[in-house]
Amino acid sequence: MSEKLQKVLARSGHGSRRELEAMIAAGRISVNGQIASLGERIDGDAKVRIDGREVAIKPPEDVVCRVLMYHKPEGEMCTRKDPEGRPTVYDRLPRVQGARWVAVGRLDVNTSGLLLFTTDGELANRLMHPGHQIEREYAVRVFGEVTDAMLRKLTKGVQLEDGPAAFKEVKRTGGAHSEGMNQWFRVVLTEGRNREVRRLWESQGVTVSRLMRVRYGNINLEQGLPQSGWGELPLSQINYLRELVGLPAEERTFIDPRKQESRQKRYARARRNQAKRLQNAKQRTRK
Repeated sequence: MSEKLQKVLARSGHGSRRELEAMIAAGRISVNGQIASLGERIDGDAKVRIDGREVAIKPPEDVVCRVLMYHKPEGEMCTRKDPEGRPTVYDRLPRVQGARWVAVGRLDVNTSGLLLFTTDGELANRLMHPGHQIEREYAVRVFGEVTDAMLRKLTKGVQLEDGPAAFKEVKRTGGAHSEGMNQWFRVVLTEGRNREVRRLWESQGVTVSRLMRVRYGNINLEQGLPQSGWGELPLSQINYLRELVGLPAEERTFIDPRKQESRQKRYARARRNQAKRLQNAKQRTRK
């Protein structure tokens, strides 16, 4: 049975559907020697090349869905390569054979917190689709006076340049008395438009001074996980995400319960990675 080219490539771990559609539009993908077109369908025996390099096409039964939790620090870019040489989130991820890590959404360079990565581009595409209304929760510190009237507007909805937007939920979490005009809130969104949290607050005349994503669906950023640290999700959490978006359950996992890395070891590894990142940043600054 033939399937859409971008769907097959996403499932085979060559990127998200959005990334692959951009590659097809740019003429970077060919099928059986011919430049591919958007919407093209292929069979399992098709010869597909990306940038001239033949890539593996995997049937569904050969694909094992893996998902990582990553604690992004401020200053890292959510791109595979940065022309200015700045560190990227992909620099810290473990290598994977026969696939590639696909980010589930992005965080801007000044935002920290939870990022999910998967080897299943179809899962990433569905998790990012606004139609699934998956909650994203952020801890946010804003500078400026915040009134109850503002909070009502933010939950009722305001008009941004790319359309109406609103928080599903806003909660004060303290900080007003100890930090002067800085106040902490928890906010929940069900979509992931560019800089949406910051723009919503800016619409009320206040500035976001810190922003951290702490939850995606019911996957919480693991307490104590150092910045630049990662951990592989167990099968139960992977299948929770797959069920959210209507995908069949995964039955296999790369986590061997007999050799599962302890939380302490994972944290120690993450701290070493963070120290290396800081050292490399200092070296680039000297240059």
